Amino acid sequence: MMGWTLGLYFFRRYAAITAWFFIGIYALIFLIDFTEFSSRTSGLPNFTFFAALSVSALRVPMIVQQTVPFVALFAAMATLISLNRKYELVIARAAGISAWQFLFPLCMGALLFGILTVGVLNPIAAHGLSRSELLESDIRSGASNKVSAANAPWLHQKANGIDTIIGARAVLKQGLELSDAVFFTIDKNGDIVERKDAARAVLGDGYWKLKDVKVYRDGQNAESRPSDRVATNLKPEYVQERLAQPETIPFFELPAKIEAARSFGLRANAFAMQLHSLIAMPLLLVAMTLIAATVSMRFARMGQSTTMILGGVVAGFLLYVVSVLVKAFGNAGFVPPFVAAWFPVVVAMFFGVTFLLYTEDG
Repeated sequence: MMGWTLGLYFFRRYAAITAWFFIGIYALIFLIDFTEFSSRTSGLPNFTFFAALSVSALRVPMIVQQTVPFVALFAAMATLISLNRKYELVIARAAGISAWQFLFPLCMGALLFGILTVGVLNPIAAHGLSRSELLESDIRSGASNKVSAANAPWLHQKANGIDTIIGARAVLKQGLELSDAVFFTIDKNGDIVERKDAARAVLGDGYWKLKDVKVYRDGQNAESRPSDRVATNLKPEYVQERLAQPETIPFFELPAKIEAARSFGLRANAFAMQLHSLIAMPLLLVAMTLIAATVSMRFARMGQSTTMILGGVVAGFLLYVVSVLVKAFGNAGFVPPFVAAWFPVVVAMFFGVTFLLYTEDG
């Protein structure tokens, strides 16, 4: 049996390499995102260097969270390759230690990395993304009053016998606030009789509170108002289920959001998919570690490292593609969210275990 000293040594090596990979990818994503965001918004009147820096800093954690499976994959590959090149795995095997034993510390490290991602990184990323959307909306506010029909979220409500179509350029605060919102009032004949453009629309108790409003009626000049109200019968739970991005809701708040949405008869597939994906994250990282082991444990002679790394990258990319496709089916309701979230994990785990059983145990 492998002793605690050697096991802790392998664990520390994996943890150190994972930390360096994480920091490096975080810095790279921050630089790319800041450069790209600055180039798109530098011409806007409200643009400032500090505001752009804040937006990138706040939303980078969410982008990094999407790369965590690849961080685990590359960290495990780098750890095993470095141990191979220093003959440490060769000596461990010669001492009678099986692959399952020296992979155990790496799998425990991946499991801990996944738990930290879900419990620490995800709440930070969710709050940061919500805040970054608010800052970005302030930067873009007033740049254009056009709401794109293709990309904007749209809602239909009927309150006090009045039909209203609601659109917005951006959704803030998990769907409870709209930026550059537009409200179309429809008569019984289906004609638009009034349009209200608002810089902000905040959902209150039975009404939308509008700020910086311009009211347009047929044959009349635009009327400017500092504030206005539009009656609504929409509940916050319904609006959040329809408009909020699941990524903006922290892991610990998702069960309550799902329960509230389902109490109104909503399916909340997107929220449930996000919840199960996060629950499956630690075991997904363990599966990534097993996949890395299938291409990194053999003794690395000269010229073989490139082939091993390429094999691991291809395997990780295929798993990522499968995860994205199955998640899309889960969000659309074609596949139960639980099945959609766990299917890639189970497949990757079986692949890694089967390969290792074949190569290590005959």
